Amino acid sequence: MRRGIRIGVDVGTVRIGVARSDPHGVLASPLETVARGTGDLDRIVELVREHEAIDVYVGRPTALSGRVTASTEDAIAFAGALAARLPGLVRLVDERLTTVAAHGQLRASGRDSRSGRAVVDQVAAAIMLEHALDSERHTGNRPGADVPGEDHG
Repeated sequence: MRRGIRIGVDVGTVRIGVARSDPHGVLASPLETVARGTGDLDRIVELVREHEAIDVYVGRPTALSGRVTASTEDAIAFAGALAARLPGLVRLVDERLTTVAAHGQLRASGRDSRSGRAVVDQVAAAIMLEHALDSERHTGNRPGADVPGEDHG
């Protein structure tokens, strides 16, 4: 497993949950919620640089059937804009059910998920990032897929 911090990004229409791993790629922790809109890319790029991340994983939501949705297209477009600012760092990873799991974790800890919507986004990003870290540990390869349209040559 490569050494270095990874950043997980859960893109929503209103908020973007951000999580980070430890340098050993063992644990993922909620980091911040970024408001979607003006300045969102700037803030995420700033977090990536501040933490000297070696990878940025953007969640690619799909229907349980695997069907592409409007949210899928939105996340891919966001990942593309982020990849243009952070060449070679951004990958798309499956994020099915991460928000559902985040709500469950918050309920189990006694928190009301409605009052903690911003926290839900961070926890969903952390769950998605944990899945990516697990995949890298088991396969030895960077998880996810290239961002469509990014130059990888």
